[in-house]
Amino acid sequence: MTLDDLEQTIAARAAASPDDSWTAKLLAKGPEKCAEKFGEEAVEAIIEAVKNDREKLTSEAADVLFHLLVMLKSRDVALADVMAELARRQGTSGIAEKASR
Repeated sequence: MTLDDLEQTIAARAAASPDDSWTAKLLAKGPEKCAEKFGEEAVEAIIEAVKNDREKLTSEAADVLFHLLVMLKSRDVALADVMAELARRQGTSGIAEKASR
């Protein structure tokens, strides 16, 4: 599965009943709840990285990617837009890019 596939799956589930879909249920709670859930998953991934547990980190990283895409969906930000921003930054030093903000 690619991130594009996952984005399409999230879009399809967003149209489902919140009683039938975790994605629809989360989106129905609004962008703030989606952002909160993304943050929780990111913290869980950080904890597993610090513990050096590859298996749990892999699982948590999958949760982070999923919830990132749900959060983007909640604010109508397309993955393609994020990828275009990454492409725009390609070849620019991270230090230089950060200084330009």
